[in-house]
Amino acid sequence: MEQILEQIAHISALNHFFITMLILITMVLVSRTFVAGTKYSSILLIVVFGLAMGFLLVKSEMATPGLVEFPMVVLASRTTVIALIASFFVGGQEIKKILFKEDLKIDDIMIPSKEETILGTNSTQIFFLIRAFFILIGIQTTHSLIIGVQGEGVLGQSYMLLAYLSIVLSIIFIDNKAKIASKQSYIRKGLVEIVGILAVLMLSLKIATVIKPVIALPQIFFAMLISAGLGMVFSNWKFGPTLNSLLFAGIPIVLAGSFLVGGSRMADAFQIAGVKNVMIYGFAGQVFWMFSGLAILIFLCKANNVRNLAPGMAGALSHSGLTGACTGGDLGEKAASRAPIMINIPFFGHIFVFSILAASAKRGSIIVGWTLPLICVGLVIVAFAVATLRKADGDDGQEVKGLMQFAFGWQVIAVFGSFTMLNMAGMPLDQVSIAVSSALSHFGLFAAVQGGMFGGSAAALIAFIFAMPFLVHPLVFGMFGKAAENEGKMSSKIVLGLTVAGFIGVVYSLMTI
Repeated sequence: MEQILEQIAHISALNHFFITMLILITMVLVSRTFVAGTKYSSILLIVVFGLAMGFLLVKSEMATPGLVEFPMVVLASRTTVIALIASFFVGGQEIKKILFKEDLKIDDIMIPSKEETILGTNSTQIFFLIRAFFILIGIQTTHSLIIGVQGEGVLGQSYMLLAYLSIVLSIIFIDNKAKIASKQSYIRKGLVEIVGILAVLMLSLKIATVIKPVIALPQIFFAMLISAGLGMVFSNWKFGPTLNSLLFAGIPIVLAGSFLVGGSRMADAFQIAGVKNVMIYGFAGQVFWMFSGLAILIFLCKANNVRNLAPGMAGALSHSGLTGACTGGDLGEKAASRAPIMINIPFFGHIFVFSILAASAKRGSIIVGWTLPLICVGLVIVAFAVATLRKADGDDGQEVKGLMQFAFGWQVIAVFGSFTMLNMAGMPLDQVSIAVSSALSHFGLFAAVQGGMFGGSAAALIAFIFAMPFLVHPLVFGMFGKAAENEGKMSSKIVLGLTVAGFIGVVYSLMTI
């Protein structure tokens, strides 16, 4: 009898595996279909479909808030660090190339197929998308097996099977229509990259665990340092199928899973005390921090072009949506090559960001004596960025240098400014953490809160709160899409108007706490 129950559990786990794969992949594909032929990013539709489907699953009584009945969706939504490791590695490569004045272009041993299989998606991109799902689940389950932490319930006994299937499928699932210089070398590269990401996960978790008694820095911080460092060491590494897939589809899949889980909590979340204030700041902050940053780049830096605006703001806010749009190639080659650099640069500053936040979490309130001086430092760095970009005159190296300065400085101002304002206005720190994460669409804070840095209540709510301000993203991506169609230029008047509107919203949110 026990053996029969075990077999049923494995069959159930496989059902969840393939159902989740179909849900997430079709969600990304249909989003790409809707924006096919335009300059808009598919991520703005992934949020709508994800939230709506998560809400409908609960409303139709197919699931309960949190999607306990769909554990594989929950598992996929928690692979944030894996998706970011790929971006951090590429960012390390790009930083090394800048420091040594090497060509920023990354060569590849694989030429994708141009044949459009589904409207808006060619065959190679479909393979990237499906393989990215296999990679995320395979690495996550393998990592759990190695550290001895398996899931509970339906999936708990089947991690070995899921890990095997996912890793094997991720290795062999390669587009036969793509032109590959050396197929065996390409496959081996994919396996090496999987092992490398797994090693980064293991080592970063070990370091975070060891230093936790001193200061509770999140795993993602050490994963960033290690993967970016490896990128600088292996700056000439040509991407294998693992990195290619994660750069193209890793973030969209993670976001699709997160938005599904977030949508499932939509009905219940508003009944929790304080969530209304968190949501108001999430929406208002999303507009203010994005468009005030764009206003600085446009009016003060004279850098009004998508090649600057998109990667600059992706890095300045550690913005998950823009990061996914840039690395996925939705906003052009320049933005795609610059985004990993801008993502990494602010994360090097997270040694004090997460240090101060971890110390504040332990204390229960933000340490203003540390945050206010850092906000001033951020303002000085932004001033340097303005001077650098005004003198760039289209020079690639100077633009990248100025954007790195801007991304670093604005990140410090946005993160510490938000935490300081909200906490001093009377919002509890655990709610502040999810308000700031959602207001900036900040991937690092999202992963840290999801990992329990600010307690279980914040970890349970973060998927929903993080997802809701993404409803502003049709406006955000609409502006970037329109700019891309207008030779890269964004409407300065609309940016200024939205900055003022966002400022009014932030002030209102602070007054209503």
